[in-house]
Amino acid sequence: MTNIILCGANGKMGKVVANCIKAYPDCKIVAGVDLYNDGASDFPIYSSFDKITEKADVIIDFSNPALLDSLLSYAKASNIPTVIATTGFSAEQTDKIKASSKDIPVFFTFNMSLGINLLVALSKKAAHILGDSFDVEIVEKHHNLKVDAPSGTAIMLANAVNEALDDKMMFTYDRHSKREKRAKNEVGIHSVRGGTIVGEHDVIFAGHDEVITLSHHAASKEVFAEGSIKAAIFLANKPAGLYDMNDIVKF
Repeated sequence: MTNIILCGANGKMGKVVANCIKAYPDCKIVAGVDLYNDGASDFPIYSSFDKITEKADVIIDFSNPALLDSLLSYAKASNIPTVIATTGFSAEQTDKIKASSKDIPVFFTFNMSLGINLLVALSKKAAHILGDSFDVEIVEKHHNLKVDAPSGTAIMLANAVNEALDDKMMFTYDRHSKREKRAKNEVGIHSVRGGTIVGEHDVIFAGHDEVITLSHHAASKEVFAEGSIKAAIFLANKPAGLYDMNDIVKF
């Protein structure tokens, strides 16, 4: 049995994870952490980590970047593997996550969807094959409540393309203030926010008289919840280190 602490238990993603995990007979949420508690959960929810008394094998975090320091402090003090599925971290916070993996197992990716991670691998392969003869543009679309832009997934996709092209590309997030033609070494990244779009990502390779588009559309938040649960099961007995979806599925 994999016993789980769910951080952000009463958030939208937390509730989806709690519901999805009922289909896993070998997993159980033993406690949650959230400032808000509506009393509707079948596990105890605490307002802070220091109030938790239950023992757990792993933490799944779908909360807020503001909670990162307390999350990592608790995880390291308790020696609990941690799946970080929250997005919107600063570069400094990302460095803290990576540094913590020296002490505990940390699973960290910008997107928990298996399909998105396949899209990353395919985009990297396409960039390697097509080289710099194709312009690359990335378009991401999310619901109107998402606060960070561009999405962490769009940045992950751009980094994959850049790596395939020997890290010589620069990222352009906004062109309205420029009156100049597109630079050859650009990766354009564009954000759309509206309605209830769960998540859509297109990687466009535009060449001479031909366009190749790689796309992923998420129909529900369950794809991210399922990915986090698989990550938790995978991570529970691993040694300290930094892990991601590539460690679960070998492309």
